Amino acid sequence: MRIIVVGAGIIGLATAWRLHRDGHEVTLLDPAPAGGATHAAGGMLTPVGEAFHGEDDLTALLLASSQRYPEFVADVAAHLPEGTPTGYVTSGTLICGADAADRGHLADLHALCLRLGLRIEALTTREARRLEPLLGPRLTCAFLAPDDHQVDPRLLAAALLTALRGAGVRIVEDAATRVRAGGRPHVVTASGETLDGDAVVVAAGLGAADLTHDLTHDLGGPDLRGVLRPVHGEVIRLIAPPHLASHLTHTVRGLVEGRPVYLIPRGDGRVLLGATAREDDERRVLAGGVHDLLVDAVRLVPAVREFAVEEVLARARPGTPDNAPLVGPVAPGVLVATGLFRHGILLAPLTADLVAAHLRRLAGADRPDDADLLALAAPTDPHRFSRSTAGKDTP
Repeated sequence: MRIIVVGAGIIGLATAWRLHRDGHEVTLLDPAPAGGATHAAGGMLTPVGEAFHGEDDLTALLLASSQRYPEFVADVAAHLPEGTPTGYVTSGTLICGADAADRGHLADLHALCLRLGLRIEALTTREARRLEPLLGPRLTCAFLAPDDHQVDPRLLAAALLTALRGAGVRIVEDAATRVRAGGRPHVVTASGETLDGDAVVVAAGLGAADLTHDLTHDLGGPDLRGVLRPVHGEVIRLIAPPHLASHLTHTVRGLVEGRPVYLIPRGDGRVLLGATAREDDERRVLAGGVHDLLVDAVRLVPAVREFAVEEVLARARPGTPDNAPLVGPVAPGVLVATGLFRHGILLAPLTADLVAAHLRRLAGADRPDDADLLALAAPTDPHRFSRSTAGKDTP
């Protein structure tokens, strides 16, 4: 099949790679590949740290995707020049609380993870400081999630682009202005070019709502403008001084007076600090977000005071009402892969596999394990918020 993938964030890149590896002819369309939310993402692969009450189905998706990561990264790495980094690190995650209320919240997380069968180990704060000597002296609790890993999204995106280019996948650095369904789905670009194929996959984050609005409206499909919402977050890239650079080896997630904060060491002295979450129209970095991140990070790791600030930026992530993504067909020959909110990097391998499974089903070429995958991913149905299609089959 000839497939157009719109959007070259980590979801679009991973999907293009999976479809290429499945033998499809793929064209990838994006004016600035890997320049959106992927550029600012932390890259925590943390099904334990991201588990929430009432989101058991979503947690199952996070775990399934996390388990796919080693094979996914190995497959990409096998098609790269020797020594090209992918940014994948399996060092585990420490989850810490700053005060008594934080300790109560994390005790609930511990109980939830045990109920769901996720690996998490309660530590004393002294044991936690043996693992990470830079942790502050006034923490109230600590847990180790050994299977919660991380990947550097910038390195992974660069690796995927290198692999795709090396495989001869066409990458068009232009913006999509319209997506059309029908016998021959196609995309019209800002420069006036028409790209047609057997299917179009819209993985354009928040932009998926506008790109699919007209065609889904005409066909009675889901109106993503009423579903997707921007959730902005500030992140700070820090550089540890040489005498401290080797002393932070685990991802450190924490609650500080109820506010989530994380520190992700990249292994080269850089540490990513995030992440605020605000739902407003302000795209710029807000001073309050930067202040809160730095204050809370110092509470967890006092040595952050000695780190240099390399970069501060904010990006909007596409959220949905139930925090689960939207993956699947929305019109004949047109699929979406968006709404991944804070889980975009973690869910990339699973989303790519799911898009591939949907395409096989549309072509009548299901594989034996597709039914189980599609059943697992039923909560990602893009029609679930559409009253006009309630009870109807996905097209």
